[in-house]
Amino acid sequence: MEKNDYTLIDSGKGNKLEKFGPFLIRRPAAQALWIPTLSEKEWDKAQAVFTREEDKKWSQLRTLPPKWHINVAGITFKIEPTDFGHLGIFPEQKPQWEWITRTILHHHKKTSSKMKVLNLFAYSGGSTMAAGKAGAEVVHLDASKGMITWARENAALNGLTDAPIRWIIDDVKKFLKKELRRGSKYDAIILDPPSFGRGSKGEIFKIEEDILSLLDMCRQLLSDRPVFVLFSCHSPGFTEIAMKNLMGQMMKGVDGVIESGEMCLFGEKNVLPLPSGTFARWYCGD
Repeated sequence: MEKNDYTLIDSGKGNKLEKFGPFLIRRPAAQALWIPTLSEKEWDKAQAVFTREEDKKWSQLRTLPPKWHINVAGITFKIEPTDFGHLGIFPEQKPQWEWITRTILHHHKKTSSKMKVLNLFAYSGGSTMAAGKAGAEVVHLDASKGMITWARENAALNGLTDAPIRWIIDDVKKFLKKELRRGSKYDAIILDPPSFGRGSKGEIFKIEEDILSLLDMCRQLLSDRPVFVLFSCHSPGFTEIAMKNLMGQMMKGVDGVIESGEMCLFGEKNVLPLPSGTFARWYCGD
């Protein structure tokens, strides 16, 4: 059984209590509308607390080391508190990382060709690590130089320093247009777009305005026999049905299977699951 160093301990009243390795951390969670299961005394055991009230800020952060490592879905991650309350991992993606690994390994088992995967809005590289460890060639793209550096550190932690991974700092829309002009093709595309973002040179991305053209460009970049597309999202309004509809239109006319659902954080049996985004994925079904 794979080691899992992340656990949701409790949630409620707009917050979540999580364990990252040995450290207990409290952060906001707008979806946690219910009453917490644990007492406030248990919540007060958090070794660090992030709040969005007034200025975004951490408290009790001195009780944590500046960075540490955890393992989730067979992937080692560097964890480090940021000014935005992020820690370098979105653990609700754990089932997607496991699915990426299974899908690529299955493809490699039935064919001798190596898959080429494009990972957009790639953050600290969880999906890149999953694909790379499964043996795929990966193009990892993010607009933030700092996140590219973080992802490369994660690659080193996972023994992927010399793996066939290209690290690209660029605006997603600009990069996709360049790839289309170059005639590039990918067997699989992974994307987890933000609600709002800025490119490497200040370009604006708004998901409601840009998602249709983004998916259209991704469709054009798929090879003649694509293996999968994985689209996840944390934006309000992008429900499971909305995601499934978008994926269905994107892959119209291509035989395959579409799955969709909520991404959730999970704890022990008595811990309420915490919805944390949605996903839709298409795969060839072979």
